Amino acid sequence: MIGYRFGEYIPGAGEGSTFDRLLKLFKELLIHTSGNVSEALGWLTELDKEYNLTNKDYGMADFIQDLIDKGFIENPDAQNPGFVPTAKMEISMRQKALEDIFTDLQKAKKGNHSTNTSGKGDDFTSDLRPYEFGDKLDSLAISESLRNAQINHGIDDFQLNHSDLEVRETYYQSQMSTVLMIDISHSMILYGEDRITPAKKVAMALSELIITRYPKDTLDIIVFGNDAWQIEVKDLPYLQVGPYHTNTVAGLDLAMDILRKRRNPNKQIFMITDGKPTCIKKGKKYYKNSFGLDKKIIARTLNLATRCRKTNIPITTFMIARDPYLKRFVEEFTKANNGKAFYSSLDGLGSFIFQDYKNNKRRRHR
Repeated sequence: MIGYRFGEYIPGAGEGSTFDRLLKLFKELLIHTSGNVSEALGWLTELDKEYNLTNKDYGMADFIQDLIDKGFIENPDAQNPGFVPTAKMEISMRQKALEDIFTDLQKAKKGNHSTNTSGKGDDFTSDLRPYEFGDKLDSLAISESLRNAQINHGIDDFQLNHSDLEVRETYYQSQMSTVLMIDISHSMILYGEDRITPAKKVAMALSELIITRYPKDTLDIIVFGNDAWQIEVKDLPYLQVGPYHTNTVAGLDLAMDILRKRRNPNKQIFMITDGKPTCIKKGKKYYKNSFGLDKKIIARTLNLATRCRKTNIPITTFMIARDPYLKRFVEEFTKANNGKAFYSSLDGLGSFIFQDYKNNKRRRHR
């Protein structure tokens, strides 16, 4: 008799070793603590006390020793004891962020809006064409090619010739240069809501995607508060919000400078923010106004949006706020740039950015 045999449910069974389960939690905590190993281990210890994550055969001390032995954390200065994440841990954190967001994408099953332009790419269209020298073998339309061979040569003397082969067209995917701007003003942690951690995770995941799947693309990451500056991929886990206003103009200025140096014809800016521009720089001094929409600040911001449009740099704004007056500003900003805007929850931020990145690669063709 065919059937299923059930056994006793054991929490954690089938989820890897105790070390693997603890490592997954530890990486998540490292992102929240901006790479502070001691703080992350402290939180993990508290979780262990409440949920019995370890057992008599494998405790927290064993886990910490394994982290050291496996090269995930190190103490670079023997005179000042204190562990820090290694490059191996930083790569592992980016990979986890990418896996988490791809899992969300699969669950959400968001639709793709692809271009009608065909060329060398990864995603098949419904169109067929004769095989040409240099076409990838995995694009062969097997059923159609065999049918052609049968029609052309018959069953008794079956043969498959070059002229019988057909391949499936693929959507063209262009090279892309992207600048991702992340708002690190104080409002990103106001009102008890942590908005900076999801932004960091998205940046880490997008970086890992481009490095591993689209190595010819470029991704530059900018953070902006009172000023704007460029950071490296390895800096992302350690990113923190500061006591800053929101100088969107400084971020856009720096993004445009970076993209001018990129040779890719296809360029774009992604901007993650939760508020309105509240700061600009006039000479060496800052002009700040956190109350309402300041006309001077807004005018400078819209002027840059227009300049980006004239140089064919679309800006996609991911707004983590839903205040009506902020929406009106984003709509005006988007219109000036002829770009796009998404009003995203923190949970949906990664899915929106990943889908838009892939869609833009397909759509833009020069």
